[in-house]
Amino acid sequence: MTKKIKISDLPVFDVTEHLEDDQAIAEYLSIVMEENDPAALAEALGDIARARGMTEIAKASGLAREALYKALRQSSQPRFDTISRVCDALGLKLTVSAKQAA
Repeated sequence: MTKKIKISDLPVFDVTEHLEDDQAIAEYLSIVMEENDPAALAEALGDIARARGMTEIAKASGLAREALYKALRQSSQPRFDTISRVCDALGLKLTVSAKQAA
């Protein structure tokens, strides 16, 4: 007989537990960038900042920690300046490439 598991008994998935090194972070952010969703990008940068330590990223970016949390939630629309400062504080670089022909 198979034991039934309730959804409420499953652990909550936290992506920050899997962002252990620069390679994992780069792959995660690349996948999110392919979605072309600004809200998802803000949320992903927030995930990465939490994985690295929000307080340290706030200091390195020159933004208040509370402002950083607010700017990097899924419902926000951060300015490019904020995205740029956070990426720099995280040691990340956004790059552009041409779309490949279909």
